[in-house]
This record gives sequence, structure tokens and C-alpha cells, in this order.
Amino acid sequence: MTKRKLEGAERRKKLVQLLQEATTPLPGRALGEQTGVSRQVIVGDITLLKAKGCPIIATSRGYLYIDDAKTDRARRTIACLHTPEQTAEELYIFVDHGLTVKNVIVEHPVYGDLNASIMVSNRKEVDDFIAQVEASNAPYLHHLSETGIHLHTIEGKDEAAIDEAIRALDEAGFLVSDEA
Repeated sequence: MTKRKLEGAERRKKLVQLLQEATTPLPGRALGEQTGVSRQVIVGDITLLKAKGCPIIATSRGYLYIDDAKTDRARRTIACLHTPEQTAEELYIFVDHGLTVKNVIVEHPVYGDLNASIMVSNRKEVDDFIAQVEASNAPYLHHLSETGIHLHTIEGKDEAAIDEAIRALDEAGFLVSDEA
């Protein structure tokens, strides 16, 4: 059932509230149903909220409100290199160690740093992400860099979990070390 249509500022306030309360990504379509507008209107609202500094990110599964100041989780950025066919294996290593892969960052020769949200925390989310990439025929972002080297920002409950994942990435040959 579609809710009553909320107008501009009231709708954007409601969007922030819905996103802050959510524990999983909320698709634009669902947000539109909650506020009585189309997904396209939600996309515009989210853009306006982001422009005002609201920490909302778009993921392949929907929108998330990310308040990094409120997290007590360990975070690190890791440099990786692998083939596109090894992407699932790389992501599985992270999530199997209890980590969330927040993004992928590559250095593009024209645009500089390109940062895309991934936000996967378990194997099902990894599988869904891979399926979306394959269904859309989109290249993985690391394909856009000259070297294939890409960064992931990862989060976990503690530094030990991150250290264990790094060892597993190194054993799999995916880690780019500073000795290279």
C-alpha cells in the first residue's frame, strides 16, 4: 500500500529517519513506497541530502546511512590485485573473517580516485553483488585502473580479525604489499 505523498523537506526528513533506523540497505523503490513518490524522486532527494553533507551511500542493494563517527569497529584500507574471476574469492576471504567490505577504490588515469560502495558482510551478499555485476555486464572497477590494483576499506570487530584476513589474502596471492 502506498503511503500518503510527502512534500519536499518533510519527505527528505522522513528519508533520513528511515535510513538512520534501517539495519540493511533500503532500495529507492521501497523508500518511494514509504513516502508516496517514485524511485526517481527518491534518487533526486538522496542527491540533495548528500549535497547537504548527509552521510548516505548508495549500494547495489539500496541506500544506507553511514555515521562513521558512531562506530567503534576497527577499520583499515587494504591494497589488492587479482583477476576479475577471483573477485568472489577475495570478497569471501574478507567476509569469512567477519569483516564488512565497505568499498572499492581505484586510481583512474583521467578521473583520479574512483570510489564505489560495495557494503558486503556475508557470502550471500557477495554472491548477490557478483550476480548483479554479471547480469549488468558491468566491468569490475579495478578493471578501470591502469594497474588493476585496488583498495578496499574494511571494517571488523577488532584489529585481530583484520590481521587474520590480511594473512589469508597474502596466502591467496591477492595482497599488494609495500615490498612490491
